[in-house]
Amino acid sequence: MQPPMDLTGRTALVTGASRGIGRAIALSLAEVGSLAEVGSLAEAGSLAEAGAAVAVNYRERAVDALSVVADIQARGGRAVAVGTDVSDGAAVTAMVERVTSELGPVDVLVNNAGIAIIRGIDDLSEEEFDTAIAVNLKSAFLCTKAVLPYMRAQKWGRIVNMSSGAARGAGGVGLHYNASKAGMEGLTRGYAARLAKEGITVNAVAPSLIETDMVRSGVASSPARIPMGRFGTSDEVTQAVLMVMGNAYMTGQTIQLNGGMNFM
Repeated sequence: MQPPMDLTGRTALVTGASRGIGRAIALSLAEVGSLAEVGSLAEAGSLAEAGAAVAVNYRERAVDALSVVADIQARGGRAVAVGTDVSDGAAVTAMVERVTSELGPVDVLVNNAGIAIIRGIDDLSEEEFDTAIAVNLKSAFLCTKAVLPYMRAQKWGRIVNMSSGAARGAGGVGLHYNASKAGMEGLTRGYAARLAKEGITVNAVAPSLIETDMVRSGVASSPARIPMGRFGTSDEVTQAVLMVMGNAYMTGQTIQLNGGMNFM
């Protein structure tokens, strides 16, 4: 597949990148470079040198995050694992300062961190609702706020927010998850409208029923209701993320990946 953009010399921060979709995105960003570089580096067996330096954020899964970093470094790329609760403003500021010091200022941000506490409407507590909003939505605001000064100064930046089909439908997690993901798409449009003239694009990607730990944990036991007859893959989500990053004229949009379950 032709790389959609050249990220050589750029720094990317992917939140919630220790496993699943975040891991796939982090690995792919480390390999997106110019066509000429990809050709020469592929011959040299070091494709990762063509892409971005990647900050792999995690909250609890340090071993998994370090594994992602090791995979990138094994292919000649630059990466660092940063353990941070991205729902905490002070911690986010410190994280971005560390990433800037070790890898360079953040040019690309993927707000992927999320939590899916499966609860019915009668069982959902106030604390669980607040946690879902903080981790799934507030974190995107905090991380965006922290990286925007550099992006605005250089008149270039790419921000991708990971939403969900639950932003438009009932889903299998709960109304707190619906609200957080609908808010993510509103945040995306709000930033996109205000940053369009500054060379910064902000888009959302909304996967549904991707074969990850979250889905396997109880959100869906079978892909029977998916017209394509299967769950999606993390690599397919990554393709959409790279596509919106590579299109300089696309901003404020939400790209859905749902195997044909709806066409909204």
